[in-house]
Amino acid sequence: MEKEKIHTRTQTINGVVYVYEDHPFWNSEKQQTRHKRVYIGKKDNNGVFIPNASYLKRFSSTGAHVTGGEPGLVQRRFAGVSHLLDEISSLSMISADLQACFPKDHRAILSLAYYLVSESEAPMYRFGHWARNHTHPFGAELTSQRISEVFSRISYDGVMRFFARQRARYGDKEHLVYDITSISSYSELLRQFRYGNNKGGEPLPQLNLALVFGQTSMMPIYYRTLPGNVTDVTTLRKLLRDLQLMDIGKTRPVLDRGFYSARNVDSLYQNRCKFVMGSRRNTRFAQSHIEENRKQLTDFSSYDAELGLHVATASDMWPYKEYDSQGRPTDEGHRRIYVHMYHNSAQAEADKTSFFAQLSQTTQALINGGCSPQQQAMADEFLNVHTTPVRGMSITPNEEAIRAHTAEFGYFVLLSNEIKDPRQALWIYRNKDVVEKAFSNLKNRLSMRRPHVQSEESLEGKLFVQFVALMLVSYIHKQMKAHGLYKNWTLQEVLDELDGVEQFDQNGKRPHYGEVTGKQRKLFEYLGIKPPGML
Repeated sequence: MEKEKIHTRTQTINGVVYVYEDHPFWNSEKQQTRHKRVYIGKKDNNGVFIPNASYLKRFSSTGAHVTGGEPGLVQRRFAGVSHLLDEISSLSMISADLQACFPKDHRAILSLAYYLVSESEAPMYRFGHWARNHTHPFGAELTSQRISEVFSRISYDGVMRFFARQRARYGDKEHLVYDITSISSYSELLRQFRYGNNKGGEPLPQLNLALVFGQTSMMPIYYRTLPGNVTDVTTLRKLLRDLQLMDIGKTRPVLDRGFYSARNVDSLYQNRCKFVMGSRRNTRFAQSHIEENRKQLTDFSSYDAELGLHVATASDMWPYKEYDSQGRPTDEGHRRIYVHMYHNSAQAEADKTSFFAQLSQTTQALINGGCSPQQQAMADEFLNVHTTPVRGMSITPNEEAIRAHTAEFGYFVLLSNEIKDPRQALWIYRNKDVVEKAFSNLKNRLSMRRPHVQSEESLEGKLFVQFVALMLVSYIHKQMKAHGLYKNWTLQEVLDELDGVEQFDQNGKRPHYGEVTGKQRKLFEYLGIKPPGML
């Protein structure tokens, strides 16, 4: 006989609404139609269909995707933010590069990244709740166990290939900002978490995360993890080797003074990098140039009204040494370098006032007998303290040491082997705040302040998913900044507004979107994305 139509029905058992397929079949022995029930899931308290494992497996074997909603009936889900992120992933080739590097898990990686972008500071275990009500590339829920399995399959080789593919799309003309932040954890099971100089001041084991950002594209291109007890200055040479392995062409790092060392400057020259680097002002090289130009840096002729600073530049030769892979010197010579000097007189006075206040507090603490270790160190350097049985304690300032110390206030130095103009060098250096914004997004928006994982493999996988989410957030941030949206909107407000766009699905029919308001349409256009329904 002709095959009967399969209907979807529900049955309530102990208060739980189960969904099943009613499969009619012909019983030739009894010469009548019988029915077989195939349970495919249940409904949550909101009436949303939650497919079970066998139902998901049936569809995943064919490459199809299953989402919440009752089969055969109209499924209604939020789709505005997912549409935005779909288009961004396509335009930036993030989705294509993920598919090439992680063919089995690329949809799951994207969906987890979408969730992190959409739900600020949300923990991973709530992904399933979000997935039931939103469209996303994977199209189904992921349990905490499945998420951990996805994390563990994200390999170092795949991550490095993804970095290389993405970086090749932006070229090698822009400056790359490099910085490090610390992430704390209560876990004692992860080897890379060590006690170190925690940037947040927390007494917990920490992991250091190094991040490279394109200054023009405003997109992250690379990250790596470092043990928590590794200092900034020791990481640069490994970064340069990794960038070479990625075969991304010439690099142009922008580095703050925490990375300054003569050896690091040598490494930048050895790797043929064009760089801008902050220099510690107490180094012999920087101090000699400040002394030679101290008078000029206080004259009116060196004052730049737009910057509010005195500026001066000197061209010099850097005493260069080259090293082999074992760290042994193999060559030496001199390389051209530009030393850009700046003096901020207002900052110098503010620093002097603060310093004098601290010195006064230290003096009083000595008199009261309650000196802290920091105050004692200040007293040893800047105060003459004498104690006699008759006159007691005598405290006088070491004016020579104080003058020498305060004379350096307000000065800072940038080094570059490319940029001759001190104003341009300062502009490039100051624009490195894109990476500081990225760290803020990682720690606060993308739930990275505490990495809640229990294995090294899961940690590396979660970091990569958060990096992909950071790429998506950075793309949105650049568009919002370019169109002045931050005057009236926060990033979260934009996402909340777009999240109201709905998608309706029905088996056997093409999905369609609900109404897109004028405000939503404008936001899509500002972000460089065609609104849904216009594709």
